[in-house]
Amino acid sequence: MQKLTRIITLSVALTVVSGCSYVGVYKRDIPQGNLITQEMVSQLQPGMTQEQVTYVMGPPLLEAPFDSREWDYVYRIDKAYEDVEQRRVTLTFDNAGRLANIEQEGDLSSDLPISTDGGMGPAVEGADPMDAMPTQQTPTPEPQPIVTGE
Repeated sequence: MQKLTRIITLSVALTVVSGCSYVGVYKRDIPQGNLITQEMVSQLQPGMTQEQVTYVMGPPLLEAPFDSREWDYVYRIDKAYEDVEQRRVTLTFDNAGRLANIEQEGDLSSDLPISTDGGMGPAVEGADPMDAMPTQQTPTPEPQPIVTGE
């Protein structure tokens, strides 16, 4: 009986220590797609060119494969301990390449949980990895006046 108690105790201890614990697993929010805010969408006006829309919204995540007049901007965030939030803006252009229609899905007015701290961790998409490197300031030499022989 004492041997059985030791085996069970050892088994439970190994299970807890090995990572198969019931304490929980760290999860993090997983954002994907184009960042879409109400401020960005409110800047869109019918009649804007595709270049102007790209300046405001960035390049689209999806272009319709058979009709390049429809652009989809999709942002999806899988919150660690909550549900998935999705935002979608579909822009339709006329034959002249001008913005004709704006369709929105999802709550664009709510704030997004985006951390902008500069701590350690993965680099922000689009950031230059050399910006994270510490730089050494080297003094620039002052220009010397040119002396001409007289």
